[in-house]
Amino acid sequence: MRTYLEKRRPGVGILFCRMEILPNLFGEWSLHQEWGLVGLSCQTRMDWFADWEQAITALTTLEVAKRQRGYWVEPQQLAMFA
Repeated sequence: MRTYLEKRRPGVGILFCRMEILPNLFGEWSLHQEWGLVGLSCQTRMDWFADWEQAITALTTLEVAKRQRGYWVEPQQLAMFA
């Protein structure tokens, strides 16, 4: 499962946040996050969870927090034509 959010800030640029849940070799699940300014280097973070439900809960919580800060789901293909 993955999600991509963007936030436009006049004078700064477009901020993005990408989150994805991935399995690892030990039967655990990881929540991989990337965030920063579009076109520049980004920061990353990876958190590990014992099961899928914990990882989904963490991703959902982060997505809700980001949306409350003004981020929204931006269809990448449509954004190229705007």
